Amino acid sequence: MACDLQRGDMTAKQFALVIFFLFSSVPVAYSQEKNDTTNPDVTIARLHYHGGGDWYNDPSAIPNMLREIGERTNIRVQKYQAVVEIMDPELFAYPFLFMTGHGEVRFAEEDVQRLRLYLTQGGFLYADDDYGMDAAFRREMKKVFPDKELVELPVDHPIYHMDYSFSSGVPKIHEHDGKAPRGFGIFHEGRLVVYYTYESNISDGWADPDVHNDPAEKREEAFRMGVNIVSYALFN
Repeated sequence: MACDLQRGDMTAKQFALVIFFLFSSVPVAYSQEKNDTTNPDVTIARLHYHGGGDWYNDPSAIPNMLREIGERTNIRVQKYQAVVEIMDPELFAYPFLFMTGHGEVRFAEEDVQRLRLYLTQGGFLYADDDYGMDAAFRREMKKVFPDKELVELPVDHPIYHMDYSFSSGVPKIHEHDGKAPRGFGIFHEGRLVVYYTYESNISDGWADPDVHNDPAEKREEAFRMGVNIVSYALFN
């Protein structure tokens, strides 16, 4: 089933999110290779966070994922990722925020307040632990939502059954220490605003084939799950 921005059964929340990124007062599109302030197509914004972690990890991952979204769905996408810091004026132009890395993450108090506003006003954060980010990510998200917990999503959650079905939940893409892959979420007023994958390394499967040498079938699983995540963020 292809994703279509013109679905007739779009809910009020879905419509609000589309309006959110199409009619924001700040530029809708920014890419690493060109600054296009007129293109309304969807992109993925990589979060440039602070604290010392490698937020820039796997630079080929998002362009490859955007290509797959464009080929597999009816969502109009840009060619390049955006790169944004929490305090950048462009943050609210992007409905889909992505972060990954291996180490430390630190949000200043102003970052905490603004990220909370972004997420509670329609934004979506997908975080993929690339082995070593877990403790820091959990600590910083507790600052953003001190009254909420990262809860493990059940295998029947819609994020696992959008365009592709994953009957066992989040797939295991890249092996580190033998632990099972897990997918967690934070909800605000019933809406999933943060999705976090641990011991899965989905974004490793998005990178160019020679970066991690993951098998073709694992990379296919990673792209399929990526399509599901983006589709869910845009249409739920």
